[in-house]
Amino acid sequence: MCWGLAHAYRALFNATQNPQGSGDKTTGTVAAPITPATGTAAAPTPPATGTAAAAAPNNSVTSIAVQTGNEPVSVSVAPIHKKKSWKRKSARLEREDEGAGPSQEEEEEELVNETETTRSLSLSELRDMRKDFSRHPGEHIVTWLLRCWDSGANSLELEGKEAKQLGSLSREGGIDKAIGKGEPARSLWRRLLSAIRERYPFKEDVVYRSGKWTTMEKGIQYLRELAVLEVIYGDLNDVRSPIDPDEVQCTRSMWWKLVRNAPPSCANSLAILTWKDRDSPTVNEAASNL
Repeated sequence: MCWGLAHAYRALFNATQNPQGSGDKTTGTVAAPITPATGTAAAPTPPATGTAAAAAPNNSVTSIAVQTGNEPVSVSVAPIHKKKSWKRKSARLEREDEGAGPSQEEEEEELVNETETTRSLSLSELRDMRKDFSRHPGEHIVTWLLRCWDSGANSLELEGKEAKQLGSLSREGGIDKAIGKGEPARSLWRRLLSAIRERYPFKEDVVYRSGKWTTMEKGIQYLRELAVLEVIYGDLNDVRSPIDPDEVQCTRSMWWKLVRNAPPSCANSLAILTWKDRDSPTVNEAASNL
């Protein structure tokens, strides 16, 4: 009891000798008086300026002095560093069409205008044509037409005035006059077909009788001549209609005519071959069976 009063008196004396706000300049700490009631250390009052509790630079460790009992203890506090992070964004160009190949260069197409030049046939050329495509005396019209096709009549383009200069090709005035009709250029083959169609409007007007064929070559010739009749009286204005005798469908009527004119040794074997008109082979395909 007496010791406590004495200690309180010493503390009061020290307070009067060292006013509040001054501290120990040697250590830079503030002494915390012990209260007589609880015996705990009072919270130190931080100095206004130049105290040890001032913040240190970022790279140093801050020391704070805390007095426990009668001896001060230094506590080290690590500084807190805030790190700025930078994120770099990169832009990448990608092709939309991955299957277009490594090259993105566009190829420029060069447009070439092709012009077709035509010239008039010379007199010598017309004379040669007249010699090649004239009808022989006594030659049937269908046989003559097939010979003209085989000689390349479809590849010769003629204007009306040139066709008139060919003279008498068919040995019939009505057909020769019709060959020269029409000024626009057309193939000689189409001119021949149109002229015969105009001279003989119906298929029955073209009387075609053939004797018995004895060889395979004559049998194929006869079948192709029947195909020429189909070309003459087909639709000449329809581009889908064949003008090549070998591409004409071989109908049952055409096949039976071939069988009736066949030699007895071949007639029986050919008569077995039959088909429907909608599934008819071409003349070229049918001729392969001979």
